[in-house]
Amino acid sequence: MYRPAYALLVGVAAVMGLLAVFASVTLDRPLVDPEGFLGPSWLRLPMLLLGAFLLDMLPRTLWGSRFNPRLMPDIARARVRDHWTRERMTLVVMGLVCFYITYVSYRNLKSFLPFVMGDGKYDRELHLMDRALFLGHEPATILHQVFGTGWTAHVLSSIYLWFLPLVPLALAAWLVWSRNISFGYWFATSQCLAWALGTASYYALPTLGPGFAYSWLYNDLPDTGSGALMDSLFYARKGVLRDGIEGAVQSVAGFASLHVAITLLVALMVQYTLRSRVLHWVFWINFAITVVATLYFGWHYVADDIAGVAIALISFWLGGLASGQKFDRGGLASHPTTTTSQVPVDAD
Repeated sequence: MYRPAYALLVGVAAVMGLLAVFASVTLDRPLVDPEGFLGPSWLRLPMLLLGAFLLDMLPRTLWGSRFNPRLMPDIARARVRDHWTRERMTLVVMGLVCFYITYVSYRNLKSFLPFVMGDGKYDRELHLMDRALFLGHEPATILHQVFGTGWTAHVLSSIYLWFLPLVPLALAAWLVWSRNISFGYWFATSQCLAWALGTASYYALPTLGPGFAYSWLYNDLPDTGSGALMDSLFYARKGVLRDGIEGAVQSVAGFASLHVAITLLVALMVQYTLRSRVLHWVFWINFAITVVATLYFGWHYVADDIAGVAIALISFWLGGLASGQKFDRGGLASHPTTTTSQVPVDAD
């Protein structure tokens, strides 16, 4: 039985890892495990999965036992037997390891970008495209006038920064709690594909982004978390490129927007695999606000966001096909073909 979900998930991770090692050796620069939400990736993702396991087990055990210690072991064992099956553990381990390799490789390949391609080569062209789309006006100026530069800036910043914990939290949620095993493979595979395609886009069209290339257009904004993040990325980039700081990464690259790609991917997964209309609205609104925030703060050009949408759609579709989903005509619904790790089945 052929399992394309396994092949694609492992294949993407392997290619990304090999590319990162090749670039590291060629450029004579060390690979770095970047720190982020809850620490380095090797610690962050297992911690989240352990937290998800405890969150799954503890409330269920306490509630089912009515806090009677004698009943707790049987309830906990029943949950482990019914939910934490071999298929679930295979999904969790494979999804975690492949995502870890893909994401760390992505961060390193992104950091190597200036040494391979030079500084942003196409910022002027994409900036001119933005001005043409906005009829000769600066998108930043129009958005600042429309949304203002007061409390709305802080709201947009908070939504934009929510992306940082969203990535590992969403991955943990689908690996641990997806009601259908194939949904977990769908999301993990699509995530890895999105990060890989995003890396390729950086090298295809290297840019810095308007906030770095045309920083004066954003001087009217108040101090926000988004602005602080942009400043930290600027100084980290300077440290890597000019000061020769080791053990750090530079994380500036505009095309395409992975913020847009991943938030759209999450919204699509929520739409297709969860039944809650409230959650549908929450994550589609999160995606829409993220798009606005990328332009408002100067993280991306319009073309970056369009490319991010394309990456999300391609990753979502390929991940779905690999994990055994059957899409209806028009792609408005999908039907999983299996509930086990053997995905997809050979028969229609």
